[in-house]
Amino acid sequence: MTLDRTARSGTRNTILAVVLIAYLMILLDLSIVYTGMPEIGRSMRMSPVMQTWVQKAYLLCFGGFLLLSARLGDTFGRRRILQVGIVLFTLASAAIGTAQSSYELIAARAVQGVGASILAPSVLAIISATFPEGEERTRALAWYSVVAGAGASLGLVLGGIFAGLLSWRIGFLVNIPIGIALFFAVGRCIPENARIDGRFDILGAAASTLGVGLLVYGLVNAASADWEDPVTMETLALSIAVLAAFLWHENRSEVPVLPLCLLRSRERSAAYLVRMLYVGSIVSFFFFGTQLMQRVLGYSALQAGFGFLPMTLVQFAAALAIPRVTRLVGGVPMLMASLALISLGLFWLAGAGTGASYWQLGLPMVLIGIGNGGTMAPLTASGVRGVSPRDQGAASGLVNVAHQLGGSIGLSALIVVFAASANPDLSDAAEMRHQIGAVFIGAALMNVAGLILTALFILPANRGAPGRSGAMPIAVSMD
Repeated sequence: MTLDRTARSGTRNTILAVVLIAYLMILLDLSIVYTGMPEIGRSMRMSPVMQTWVQKAYLLCFGGFLLLSARLGDTFGRRRILQVGIVLFTLASAAIGTAQSSYELIAARAVQGVGASILAPSVLAIISATFPEGEERTRALAWYSVVAGAGASLGLVLGGIFAGLLSWRIGFLVNIPIGIALFFAVGRCIPENARIDGRFDILGAAASTLGVGLLVYGLVNAASADWEDPVTMETLALSIAVLAAFLWHENRSEVPVLPLCLLRSRERSAAYLVRMLYVGSIVSFFFFGTQLMQRVLGYSALQAGFGFLPMTLVQFAAALAIPRVTRLVGGVPMLMASLALISLGLFWLAGAGTGASYWQLGLPMVLIGIGNGGTMAPLTASGVRGVSPRDQGAASGLVNVAHQLGGSIGLSALIVVFAASANPDLSDAAEMRHQIGAVFIGAALMNVAGLILTALFILPANRGAPGRSGAMPIAVSMD
């Protein structure tokens, strides 16, 4: 059965709903840790170093296996591989929710990261293969943007609620019934794709996993240690060597894990770079925004979780408006306006003082939420545009690698900014506020750089093309 028989196996909208629920499950568990981590550390009696490994283990396996996981769907069938990812993620969630030691928790988070590395590119590949370019794909990616943006923000809110009122374990145990239902829904509703003929690139798969894994580890280590730390420098140098060998091998492979033709498009390459800059700034905003509310302004975990709620609501509304705005002004102008709004919100938030009222946080967060809601869909569309059906998984993997590396690189770089901005002459709260302000300025400048890249490379590629920057009749209804 192939994707051409979608109508017989389930409607396209049913397929979209199923894969987006799977994607939401990943995003919630990715961000729920931010506001829940203090309570996780206390209840599990984890040292600060051990607490960092709760996220490190997840990020390392998520990023390291992305390219391999994405190509598995093209080679062995996306429905089958998506079900494997659901099983891994669900079992790991159960292990996390019932863990009795920090080592059990960290090991389960690593397995959960592998499951997420399968789910994330599979979801985007299935959307790209199910919905043809133009009106239908834009609508589907609008909903993808709703889930991608609002889901991460919602995780921050739920993390605060669970940690403050109930138990942090609930955020993971709830995945068990959802995962079971998703497994059977995928088997029933999603048709299988045609598989790639040829020998699977085992050497390329191993090299990509090792190279990206080393790169993510080096970046994560730089965030917790230092860029000049010997482990960081040696790991990053080794990752560059392995990735260079990987690219050389891919250029000679009959069925490469990463088809290098995907990088020959200026639009797609620029979309990956802009995504890295944008995601790096947003991940850093989530991380340091939580620190600002809890360590500077004295918010509880519950209050900090609710502190992100206004941004979550406007982000959801902005993402829903994507089809209408695309029809009126075009996708790329919307992307540029969204990046500008994020920059403005971060610059504004950088001025929040130690006695800031919530409105001094909430209003700039509204701008960030609107921008965040309008950024993801056009970037994703540019990242997978013009890709042949046989390479949809690989292209989706590249989008997710850019997303993952952007978060790791951005957070690592801005932690350096945070450390460099220390001023011992200030009080503890004032020094923390000063450092976080410097981080937000750096994050704003990352979006400015993304705006420039968009104007130079993505806008020219879309100018005059129907359904790209021009008008397109799109409906947001899921009917």
